[in-house]
Amino acid sequence: MRTKNRYSCLPGLQVLTSLFFFLMLISYSVETFAQVLTGAVQTQLYYPLLRGKQIGIVANNASDVQGINIVDLLVKEGFLVKRIFSPEHGFRMNAEAGAHIGNDIDSATGIPVVSLYGNHMKPSAADLDGIDAVVFDIQDVGVRFYTYISTLAYVMEACAENKIPLILLDRPNPNGFYIDGPVLEKRQASFVGLHPVPVVYGMTIGEYGRMVNGEGWLKAGVKCRLQVIPLSNYSHKTRYDIPVRPSPNLTNRNAVYLYPSLCFFEGTAISVGRGTSSPFEVFGHPEMKIGSYAFTPESIPGVSVHPPCEGSLCRGVDLRRYTRENPDGPQKINLEWLLSAYRDWGGRPGFFNGYFNKLAGNELLQQQIIQGKTEKEIRESWKPGIERFKKIRAKYLLY
Repeated sequence: MRTKNRYSCLPGLQVLTSLFFFLMLISYSVETFAQVLTGAVQTQLYYPLLRGKQIGIVANNASDVQGINIVDLLVKEGFLVKRIFSPEHGFRMNAEAGAHIGNDIDSATGIPVVSLYGNHMKPSAADLDGIDAVVFDIQDVGVRFYTYISTLAYVMEACAENKIPLILLDRPNPNGFYIDGPVLEKRQASFVGLHPVPVVYGMTIGEYGRMVNGEGWLKAGVKCRLQVIPLSNYSHKTRYDIPVRPSPNLTNRNAVYLYPSLCFFEGTAISVGRGTSSPFEVFGHPEMKIGSYAFTPESIPGVSVHPPCEGSLCRGVDLRRYTRENPDGPQKINLEWLLSAYRDWGGRPGFFNGYFNKLAGNELLQQQIIQGKTEKEIRESWKPGIERFKKIRAKYLLY
């Protein structure tokens, strides 16, 4: 005699189970594979705001709209672009980090370009004269010491003071899926960190602008008339590959993922591979004993002129396979690379330079490293600041 199946009283169970897993698969597919639409691509949302207006635009080479630069697109569509404002690295992005960039005329369009770097980080009233609206379209990477968010803050401040609306075309944050690092202390504020946020803050540049406005972080608490053109098909779980490199030395997704961890080395004697084909994918020094990889930095015009350790054979660590081995990206800043390099240095003077505390956002991290604190101990000191920041961040999220 055959035993009756105990699930026979639920004839639809298999169907329901199959449907459940199908819906989960669909949900995962939408989350993971749906094409993210940037604010710049969704022209129907901002073209009506610009018709008949004289426009200023903050843009660079990564201000890409399906293969065409947004300035070129707006000119082609007949918009009145009066002035281009360029962040660090220039408008067509042909300058290395920290290089002096002067005002210029864009050869492709004939439009004046005002540099917002060096001694002129904030648009003046004269720069904004005759402009009815400013468009901001810059690809950020979600790291505090990446200077584009500082440029955003200064542009917002100038727009607020001159009563000009700012239309921000949002772009995905390729490091937007985690939050980590020490929160900046006010006395360490500089162009590589203006606000009390962690190194990795988990917000798009549009969300960040909303936070700067809402928290009163602009000079004298002024408020910018900010309108964010939002992303479509994006959440903070989305993994996003930037189609055009956002700066000369972040050439691929691997470098973008490693940047929050390796940029601390810019405040030390250690090279991060500037002047090689793999900047921010390797690190080393001529006297380093750890690692088996070797590289020799050389000057590369427009990318890295006279990089650290130029012409010297460096020994160090090769991280070019990092993303292949960690396809979902980092979940935290890797401090062990920095700590191991310091241990390898052996206590000799000259490991840190005067830039380190600005990058860290405090003086404590350098002291902790010198004192031999473990990564776990250092991370414990970050927790209170990160938790306070998360409560602020939550108020301004769009996705």
